[in-house]
Amino acid sequence: MTREALCRAAWDMLERSYAPYSRFRVGAALECADGSVFTGCNVENAAYSPSLCAERVAVGKAVSEGHRDFVRLAVAADTDDFTTPCGVCRQVLWEFAPDLEVLLYNRRGEIKVLPLRQLLPYSFDSSSLKG
Repeated sequence: MTREALCRAAWDMLERSYAPYSRFRVGAALECADGSVFTGCNVENAAYSPSLCAERVAVGKAVSEGHRDFVRLAVAADTDDFTTPCGVCRQVLWEFAPDLEVLLYNRRGEIKVLPLRQLLPYSFDSSSLKG
């Protein structure tokens, strides 16, 4: 799948977003090594902390279907700037794909490409548990 097509898949998820509190809709599309793509949107909750980010929805869908080898993630938001995954999402993504390519997509159709390693330079992973 092209970068543009993956970004459009993330963009298409904006209409499914449930964001009645922040009104900040986010869509994600996660590409697996075998070419499978899993999408997600943010799902808010009045209590805020149980809210789900689009990225974690996509990861949960992929993992629940037996996929754990991720290569690219597109994150789209209806903004002029680029929206990056939050810290929790970065940590969840790191668990599965430290070498993940992250595509940020804005309303102007621009794409910014960043490696997850740049977004989470001091990660916590299984090697951190070996005291």
